[in-house]
Amino acid sequence: MFRHNLLVIYRNFKRFKSTFLINLTGLSAGLACSLLIYLWVNDELNVDKFHEKDSQLFQVMENRVQAQGIWTAQSTSIPLAETLQSDMPEVEHAISSKLFEATLSVANNDFKSKGRYAGKDIFNMYSYGLEQGDANQVLKDKNSIVISEKLAQNLFHTTQNVVGKSVEFQHEKQYVVSGVFKGTPSNSSEQFDFVISFEVLKEQYSSSANWGNTGPDTFVLLKSGTDVNQFNNKIANLVKVKTNGEVTHRTLFVRPYSSGYLYGKYENGLTAGGRIEYVRLFSIIAVFILLIACINFMNLSTAKASGRMKEVGIKKAIGAYRETLVYQYLGESMLMTFLSLFLSVLLVILFLPQFNEITGKALTLHYDPKLIFTLLGVVVFTGLISGSYPALYLSGFNPISVLKGKLNVSVGEVWARKGLVVFQFTISVILIVSVIVVYKQVEFVQSENLGYNKDNIIYFFREGKMQDDGKMETFLSELRNTPGIVNASSIGHDMTGHNSGTFGIWWEGKAEDNKTEFENVGVNYEMMQTLGIQMKEGRLFSKDFSADSSKIIFNEAAVKFMGLKDPVGKTVKLWGNDMQIVGIAKDFHFESLHEKVKPLFFRLSQGSTYIIMAKIAAGKEKPVLSSMGALYKKYNPGFSLDYKFLDQEYQAQYVAEQRVASLSKYFAGLAILISCLGLFGLAAFTAERRLKEIGIRKVLGSSVLSIVYLLSSDFTKLVMAAIVIALPVSYVITGYWLQSFALHLSLEVWYFLGAGVAALVIAWMTVGMQAVRAANVNPLECLKSE
Repeated sequence: MFRHNLLVIYRNFKRFKSTFLINLTGLSAGLACSLLIYLWVNDELNVDKFHEKDSQLFQVMENRVQAQGIWTAQSTSIPLAETLQSDMPEVEHAISSKLFEATLSVANNDFKSKGRYAGKDIFNMYSYGLEQGDANQVLKDKNSIVISEKLAQNLFHTTQNVVGKSVEFQHEKQYVVSGVFKGTPSNSSEQFDFVISFEVLKEQYSSSANWGNTGPDTFVLLKSGTDVNQFNNKIANLVKVKTNGEVTHRTLFVRPYSSGYLYGKYENGLTAGGRIEYVRLFSIIAVFILLIACINFMNLSTAKASGRMKEVGIKKAIGAYRETLVYQYLGESMLMTFLSLFLSVLLVILFLPQFNEITGKALTLHYDPKLIFTLLGVVVFTGLISGSYPALYLSGFNPISVLKGKLNVSVGEVWARKGLVVFQFTISVILIVSVIVVYKQVEFVQSENLGYNKDNIIYFFREGKMQDDGKMETFLSELRNTPGIVNASSIGHDMTGHNSGTFGIWWEGKAEDNKTEFENVGVNYEMMQTLGIQMKEGRLFSKDFSADSSKIIFNEAAVKFMGLKDPVGKTVKLWGNDMQIVGIAKDFHFESLHEKVKPLFFRLSQGSTYIIMAKIAAGKEKPVLSSMGALYKKYNPGFSLDYKFLDQEYQAQYVAEQRVASLSKYFAGLAILISCLGLFGLAAFTAERRLKEIGIRKVLGSSVLSIVYLLSSDFTKLVMAAIVIALPVSYVITGYWLQSFALHLSLEVWYFLGAGVAALVIAWMTVGMQAVRAANVNPLECLKSE
């Protein structure tokens, strides 16, 4: 029986070649798209999940009460980890941590590498694969360094017997290798190649190592069985207790370490999403694209029912049960799906490198039991969804009626088929609108005037001899005289997000309980000019005024928040010191456009700057960078000029949106393609079914145009209905997405009309090919059987 059904299925595939190819192409494309999205979603969901003690790993966070609401921050006080370790019995291990970059050297071989200052128990908490060394001892000595196998290979050209060897750090200090770890996997949110004891950093910032300041991240490993809610209640007011009630606006809590990657967005102290929103979005897109492909199968199978009614009638007449026919048609569907799966896997293998390039990942298609079971589940689901309706529909024919050639098609069946076509194009139009809006928003944030000029500005961190203020000033003086350099200075901010904040600002009328943090930006002379920051009133810092170290410049948002009128000339206090306001800068965006402009102040503090910025004349980048590299080596031997372009770093803030725009473009195109394949098949079937009618109309004088209109009008109505449904839905969806930006474009009518017209034109072209072909048929050929 199985062999017979297989043979029947093969003959039907061969008999209805066009339907078979349309279904195979649509299902293959849909499955390939879903498989690619699955690989991406699975990778996103497994970021930071590789640690053996994942369920016990937590990060300590702070909720800080501000005048505008609650701000959630990752930075914590330096003493926190040690206090949690000693005072909280629920804590098995606790560490402070800070990521950074540094130059490591062995025998004059320099390597710029990412590092991490961390507490001594880091390898007892995390599964980074310590291959050499004792997890309890590797960071016990402040002069020890633990390196990755990759870095060991670069430094020593081997990964074996490197423990005990010396590594030079920043050409200043020697560290002894105490351990070697495998390295951080690609699905780790924190990437680094070496670890140094946090005690080293603690000594450097000993003056700020108190409960009133924040800086490092703090992580804890809770003992198994700990009630997290109770633990949060216990540590909530720890900062208040340790500061004897002086700091009351900071509340502590812990979140699962591995949840930080996906759920990193907070609003008013509560989790408000993050990357998980894009995971959900693309999961929904995958399901919808697969449904669109399934709908093609259902529509074409039921539309072709008239061609198979005699087969059903004969089988029923000789005793075939309906269940047997259902199994046969479901078998057809399952076989089609398995064939599509095979083809889709080939497509995924073919396009995976390009997909990785778009997503910035290193996804691979390899044997994985979870993946195999997921694929089988998707195949069964797809086979049942796409085959159930045709199977039930075909198997339900009355044998007497069908053998007489009578197939009564109910109004409900026709409307069901039309409804599925409408659903397909509704999803397609929504995706088209979404692509347009996402692209326009990305374009908007890239071209929006930020309030300063980020173009042609490079920056690099102060290190080595550049950390000496005198050396830096001499370097800057010579750099400004370099041909092609417009200006250069130093700053304590990277201009691409929150860097440093303080509530230590006092002004007349400030409420005692107001702990709102102002962005704290230390600058050198000429820095604001280099960035092109505009002044609303007052002046910039200048060497013409000897006492500018006791002066301060606020932005408009700060002045508005403080409620100061005629602020220039007034005095405020910063950390207890009098500071005279000499200028008000126009608001500019120092964070991404997801955030509103916050209160900020500039202070002249050469020692607080840790980044050197230089503006290059347009078109002179290549020769200037070459000259700068030579000049930098002259003043900072042993270090390479590791620079970044400010505009590129600004754009990097929107990498998620850029990837969404790219992926959405392809997915929208795929949805349209699959929908049009189904429409093409239905149009071909309709033209075939009405061939004699077309012949008679042509004999009676109908023009080609009128016949094309006749065949296209029904499909046009369906697409129009889809557009009417899709446009308001897409307006709500895109409007909701835009709300995640503090500054965003306004939704314009043409975004929606353009998407609707595009869908309509594509549908017309698809149906039109079949309609024109049918309209040009020779009427004698149509009527010769009559």
